[in-house]
Amino acid sequence: MKISRISTGKFSILIVMAQTLAFICLIFKFYESPSPPVKKYQRTHMIILSTWRSGSSFTGQLFSQHPDVFYLMEPVWHVWSKMHQNSVKLLHMAARDLVRSVFLCDMSVFEPYMPPEKFTSSFFQWETSRALCSPPVCNLFKRSDIIPQNHCKLLCPKHPFNITEQACKSYSHVVLKEVRFFDLKVLYPLLRDPSLNFKILHLVRDPRGVFNSRQKTTSALSLDTKIVLGDRKSKNSDADYEMIKQICESQVEMYRTVVTSNFSRLRSRYHMVRYEDITNDPIENARQMYQFADLNFTPKLKTWVHNITHGKGKGMSFSINSRDARNVSRAWRDNLLFKTVYRIQNLCKEALNLFGYRILKTETEQKNLLFNIVLPSPKLSTGTNAPLT
Repeated sequence: MKISRISTGKFSILIVMAQTLAFICLIFKFYESPSPPVKKYQRTHMIILSTWRSGSSFTGQLFSQHPDVFYLMEPVWHVWSKMHQNSVKLLHMAARDLVRSVFLCDMSVFEPYMPPEKFTSSFFQWETSRALCSPPVCNLFKRSDIIPQNHCKLLCPKHPFNITEQACKSYSHVVLKEVRFFDLKVLYPLLRDPSLNFKILHLVRDPRGVFNSRQKTTSALSLDTKIVLGDRKSKNSDADYEMIKQICESQVEMYRTVVTSNFSRLRSRYHMVRYEDITNDPIENARQMYQFADLNFTPKLKTWVHNITHGKGKGMSFSINSRDARNVSRAWRDNLLFKTVYRIQNLCKEALNLFGYRILKTETEQKNLLFNIVLPSPKLSTGTNAPLT
């Protein structure tokens, strides 16, 4: 009897332990289970269209950190890196095809541009994507977490590449940030594609600020500069000026394409924002951008947006950290020589006038930060909620 009681007691303990373990596993499974796939017609697809050193990485983070967004930073980098011997015009086609496939969560499109053995960390600047650092990709964070990119890079590398499609399909929004499109008409097929709910957020910045920021990253941008300039003969000292000229012309042309277009789907799916407006009033401009994208602006995101734009940092190239965003955006007024500013103004006069940036006449005006050079933004009636035609 004694032996029987002991055996029965042990058996009871084992039953309780098994039940407890099953309960824990059930909770763990519930916690880690990814959201079910979102149907294609319910998914929103948006491209943040900008240029290098325009504040686009920061603007991209406004969307990357949203719990409803699957975000990738500059996937077209893979195309340019692999096919750098081609012209911008030829690269546009391959770039657009890649963007469309990513919007549809078909990641097999990266096969020609990545090595056979690839991981989620094989994406360009993968750590800037909260979606690649949260379930179902990486279970060390929650999908609702604000995830700094350095934490992501440290804790979530080398997950299976094919899980990216599963993750992408579980989000209601797919947002891509791109700086390698120079012609808006290239994107027309995406606007006409019935499988896409496609929107364009066009981010512009004062070209004098772009020029100042590019000077700090000349080496990192050298391949892109070579592709853009192509066979045009340019001395090394003039390459930066030639690039800013090309950037200004393309930004103007894209905006004018929208203004003068009779393509109602383009006008209804386009929104332009200036980087300076974002840094001057980040909460309100984030609200407007989220509204355009049909995203909720949660209290957690409002707190994060305020904190990331009201820090004491000065900003780091290709990294998002807490900073005084307004001072960072106008640092060029202290850093650039007036003769440099004058030359940029001559090259980009049309862009400055069109996007509402005051042209400076003297060095005194440049250095006086109380002298406002950001004029009222041009207003384009996009009819965000207008029906597609």
